[in-house]
Amino acid sequence: MKILIVGSGGREHAIAWKVAQKDSVEKVYCAPGNGGTAVENKCENVNIEDINKLADFAAENNIDLTIVGPEVPLMNGIVDKFKSLGLKAFGPCADAAMLEGSKAYSKDFMKKYNVKTAAYEVFENKDEVLKYLKSCEYPTVIKADGLAAGKGVVICENYEQAEETVIEFMVNDIFKGSGKKLVVEEFLEGPEASILSITDGEIILPFISAKDHKQIFDGGKGPNTGGMGAICPNPYCTEEVLEAFKKDIMEPTLKGIKEEKLDFAGIIFFGVMITKKGPYLLEYNMRFGDPETQAVLPMMKSDLVDLILASLDKKLSSFDLAWNTGASCCVVAASAGYPGKYETGFEITGIDKTNRVFAAGVKYEDNTLKTSGGRVLCTEALGDTIEDAIERAYEDLKNINFNGIYYRKDIGRL
Repeated sequence: MKILIVGSGGREHAIAWKVAQKDSVEKVYCAPGNGGTAVENKCENVNIEDINKLADFAAENNIDLTIVGPEVPLMNGIVDKFKSLGLKAFGPCADAAMLEGSKAYSKDFMKKYNVKTAAYEVFENKDEVLKYLKSCEYPTVIKADGLAAGKGVVICENYEQAEETVIEFMVNDIFKGSGKKLVVEEFLEGPEASILSITDGEIILPFISAKDHKQIFDGGKGPNTGGMGAICPNPYCTEEVLEAFKKDIMEPTLKGIKEEKLDFAGIIFFGVMITKKGPYLLEYNMRFGDPETQAVLPMMKSDLVDLILASLDKKLSSFDLAWNTGASCCVVAASAGYPGKYETGFEITGIDKTNRVFAAGVKYEDNTLKTSGGRVLCTEALGDTIEDAIERAYEDLKNINFNGIYYRKDIGRL
């Protein structure tokens, strides 16, 4: 069996690592992959990102299954393209990917199908949103409508901060069009939870819960990043919370998917806030999360390829999804300056002294691993308890070094 994984981050390395464990998988192509997938078991990087060329590659190389990691190719219709050619691809169609691609569309979907979420307003005019922000309650949340690599959400404590955010998003256009439309949302308080799930269009099967750490600095301070680490399971996701999540968020979402005829086999990532009034949905991501995937997949006892094939064959209702006991932690090591400006090209040492590392912003050059991005890699460890897993992940991280290495010291400890 030959598998193609589209993407280049830590999430894609984790997926490649997991699917390579299946005996019947002989080859895993990563497009374009990274320095970690270049040296991963059974893996080979192919330098292709164009959707049409990826489809040609899959056809010419008799690829049995394509797994799409990032949101952009999903939004651009890669699954639709593959399906039109009779190629097996796992992920949402472009219409369903809009649940992540547009915050306004997703909030309207939540409202229509009674998915429990925060109150909101949508604006496309700068003067109108500024007028609204002069009279709204603070703190308030401002979200860029389109894709912003996890950085398009700002919690504003006062009008001055809100005005500055609107100018950055709408006028300075820092997200290159994604912030021209804004969602202004009621501020919710409580711990967040990441609940990945899989759907075949008939049912949604939730995964074990996780907790991401978005801000760059310890204590949950500073600007948002793509994620600085995650633990699994999420200690705040009690049985009561999970039952409320299924009733108030997951089941109405499935109803909406069916009624809107968004028929697909893929991942739905529920970003949830656990408030005193129960869980509220913050957002949908229509693909594996990053870095949650790096923490969740090592906990999966079931075979990932079998799970995905069951989804594509609409047989999830009879799939026995099993999880390992204990806990998992992954801690991201980033380049100094991230999520702002940072330098790359530094040699990475010490990976050979660790248990498990998933590479992200890493390139393989001259038989050496070097930094090539903001989030460089993460160490992942399992333990009997969350405390064990955290300790092991940090112990491994002490062995890794590159110029300007930075990581939070409190992943899983908030």
